[in-house]
Amino acid sequence: MRRDTLTSTWCRSPRPFRGLKRNSSSLHQALRDRGVVDVHPEIAEALGTQQPVVALETTIVTHGMPYPVNLKTAKSVENIVRRTGAVPATIGIIGGRVKIGLEPHELEFLADVATNTAEKVSRRDIGPAIALGRHGGTTCSATLIFAALAGIKVFATGGLGGVHRGGETTMDVSADLHELTRCPVGLVSAGVKSILDIGRTLEYLETLGVPVVSYGKTKDFPAFYSRKSGFQSPWKVNDPITAARILYHQQQLGMANGVLFGVPIPVEYESTGEMLQEAVEQAVQEAEENGVSKMGKEATPWLLKRVGELTAGISLTSNVALIENTALIGKSPDEIRGQIAVALANLAQGNDSLPLVTSSSPSVDIQAPSVSTQPSHPSILPSADLVVFGSAAVDITAQASSATDSSIGVHSTMPGTVSLSLGGVARNVAEAAHRILSSRPTAELGTALLVSPIGRDSFGRLLVDETRRIGMRTDGFIQMDAARSAICNMVMDGHGGLTGGVADMGIVHTLEGNTALSALRGHHPRVVALDGNLSQETLKSLLNYCIDNKTTVFYEPTSVPKSIRIFPAIAAALPRLRSSDAPVSFAAPNLLELARMYEEARSGPLELTAHRHWWDIVDDMAIGSQFRMGLDQLARVNVDDQDSSKGTLSFLVEKGIAQMAIHLLPFFQHLIIKCGERGVIAAFRVSSEHGQSSPWLQEHSNVRGRYIVCRGKSSVGATVLKHFPALPIPKENIVNVTGAGDSLVGSILSSLLHTPTGFEDPVSLENVISHAQKAAVLTLQSQYAVSPLLSSLHEKPARR
Repeated sequence: MRRDTLTSTWCRSPRPFRGLKRNSSSLHQALRDRGVVDVHPEIAEALGTQQPVVALETTIVTHGMPYPVNLKTAKSVENIVRRTGAVPATIGIIGGRVKIGLEPHELEFLADVATNTAEKVSRRDIGPAIALGRHGGTTCSATLIFAALAGIKVFATGGLGGVHRGGETTMDVSADLHELTRCPVGLVSAGVKSILDIGRTLEYLETLGVPVVSYGKTKDFPAFYSRKSGFQSPWKVNDPITAARILYHQQQLGMANGVLFGVPIPVEYESTGEMLQEAVEQAVQEAEENGVSKMGKEATPWLLKRVGELTAGISLTSNVALIENTALIGKSPDEIRGQIAVALANLAQGNDSLPLVTSSSPSVDIQAPSVSTQPSHPSILPSADLVVFGSAAVDITAQASSATDSSIGVHSTMPGTVSLSLGGVARNVAEAAHRILSSRPTAELGTALLVSPIGRDSFGRLLVDETRRIGMRTDGFIQMDAARSAICNMVMDGHGGLTGGVADMGIVHTLEGNTALSALRGHHPRVVALDGNLSQETLKSLLNYCIDNKTTVFYEPTSVPKSIRIFPAIAAALPRLRSSDAPVSFAAPNLLELARMYEEARSGPLELTAHRHWWDIVDDMAIGSQFRMGLDQLARVNVDDQDSSKGTLSFLVEKGIAQMAIHLLPFFQHLIIKCGERGVIAAFRVSSEHGQSSPWLQEHSNVRGRYIVCRGKSSVGATVLKHFPALPIPKENIVNVTGAGDSLVGSILSSLLHTPTGFEDPVSLENVISHAQKAAVLTLQSQYAVSPLLSSLHEKPARR
């Protein structure tokens, strides 16, 4: 994707509401003049199609609450806004750029106050913060400015600034009040912060000509922690449509000022209001005595923090509640239609009564995708430790009911369920790895990035939106103009088994090698995973790059026909390798894929097993009579010690599984062979790089331990084949089998980041595969392609 296309996507100017005038200082003008404003694609799309948007500030995140309460509250408020049918636009400054709409990682960056130096940015600070490339949480006044610039008509926050106590002599008045005279935005807040002089604030707003409206049954103006301040507003409204009409008619008349809506804190928190107000009075007195009251913009954060200390954290709970309530705009949870922004958008579209979104017919909120192959702010987005290339698809799954006779499904429909979810091998693998990595302690945390092409269509937007919702990075999505997003339509029997389907995955072939390399060069991953949906040319480019940079490569064959796509890349790489090296570090075929890969290597046009490299490695492996004797003994062992009905491991010999694996090890140093209910086979070579220190060299074949060890000709090499029985799971607990293998692979990838030499030690290998099998079992029991429970799956440290 070209940079000019990226810029236009991220920064396109939203269309104004019909009949409403825009300020001459519009977002379009700012962007045309190469301004420093980044509009999130979802926000741009919503504004451009006259959908409701609610602005949210970030000073609450950077200066108002401790971590992680600040992050949790910010995410909660965004979710509340979404539930009302509107799109949240959290506004902040990162690296000197104004962000209208934040990615999850950007919000997390601002929230982590221990590691960033975010400024508290009001109107006076905007220019310096941008010029100096600073990070900043936008105050009420700055957020009003940027909301108005973008054409956002509603802004929800906790409390408004105002006239400070003693302001009649100090002239200490918040810039928030003046901004309401310049920005045609409806500011929804819990009133004025109770640490201020509320009476003089209301008088000053009257002087400025700013309408003040209480939202409720009375004109009582709220006082942050309390539903009543002792002062009254000149106006009141009790429904969102009337509130929206006030904004709409002001804007129709071209009036430049905003409106302040005072929404009282939920009634269940009213009982603590008196105690909190006493704490406020004490904190204000202390501020006067210690000089904090004269510290300007630092005074308010200090006062709020001190109130929290005096109330043992109760004020923080109330603070969170009132912020969430202003986002909800004073309604019960089942009355989702009451949001002011939704009502205003309806008015703009000529609808004076019905909401755009109702609780009975919620919309799927779809975000426009980021099309960059580079992170928007490299200083914030860390280099990915794991990069997964391949398919991201929308899965449409049709499953027959368990009581249905499958034989009647031919040329007919069957009763059952149809569901839509995210899928695609690479996406599933990346999600599984992400969830497991995210469950680790911060010190061990690695980052996973999915790189996948998507179409410029609703399925592409859905992929980005849902990927973002589960906390994954989305900067690896590459938008293709002339291709459809990948879709996989699967038909399952009543027990969750796959009976057939159609996969429209052609878009993955459009990902060219140069584009894939551009996405990879911005990172320094320890592991790169490739799925078989990629084209041969792209696989070749990526494999060559990884070999040159000594990066571990993990290949997921994906399906029987696609399993051999990696072989042209392997053939091209062989002349460049040392005699003992394999081009691909890991591969995870199932039994059918293994057979196809073996046949292609042995009899395919590339004649890989005739290559000198293959002969050198096979000769050094020295597979002889002892290995074959150990294999014959292992073949007599039951697949499952607890269930003899599954038979023995004789298939290793009778089906040639061991032979095929050994023949492929010169090309794939480690093979993790997925055998379904028969478990997992690990076949691998202990390389000369790790051989001298590998405990495998101290091991001998152990049938009871289900493994065979064969030392090679060199003193620092060995070949290992080990069987891992499947974990028990009742058949009635299996929901579907489509993502279990991907979850297993994702878990192994996360283990490789944590323990790169996990296969070089019998104990750590046991831990790696056991953990991966647990991940697979969780997904087998889930309706999703990857079980969300993987986020709580912790890997135990290996012990000898």
